[in-house]
Amino acid sequence: MRVSPQKARLVLDLIKGRRVEDALNTLVFTKKRVAATVEKLLRSAVENANYLSSEKGIDVDVDSLYVKRAVANDGPRLKRIRPAPMGRAFRYVRRISHIEIELAERGKKGESLATVVGEPRGAATPRPTGKARTKARLRRPAAGKKDNKPKKKFAGTR
Repeated sequence: MRVSPQKARLVLDLIKGRRVEDALNTLVFTKKRVAATVEKLLRSAVENANYLSSEKGIDVDVDSLYVKRAVANDGPRLKRIRPAPMGRAFRYVRRISHIEIELAERGKKGESLATVVGEPRGAATPRPTGKARTKARLRRPAAGKKDNKPKKKFAGTR
């Protein structure tokens, strides 16, 4: 969409984690220009989930869907030129955003089933817990750790 990702994120943050009905209701009454496009995208995602449940045989309850992830990333930038005084030209950038919405199914008591719509059942790998998590943490190097070497001081004149 021809809107900056920063502006798109303002609208996407409103609908993250909400049920689809609530998210659509929020988007209808949002006064941002990108809200109409996000609403169209969300309706398309719901229809895709409905198609998967009816045609492909994947067990999806459309009524219990919620917005699991909503992201606006940078797209290619369009470089443009604007006339400036005294025959000069100023360059400016028209930003484009790639908007992604991911729906998942929520259980009856409100817990997340973490079933991503359209993703095969065995595709997501579970995160290690307990001792396996501790071992995985010990194997990787610590990020941002600095050496304890003394810094050289230079004498300067004032």
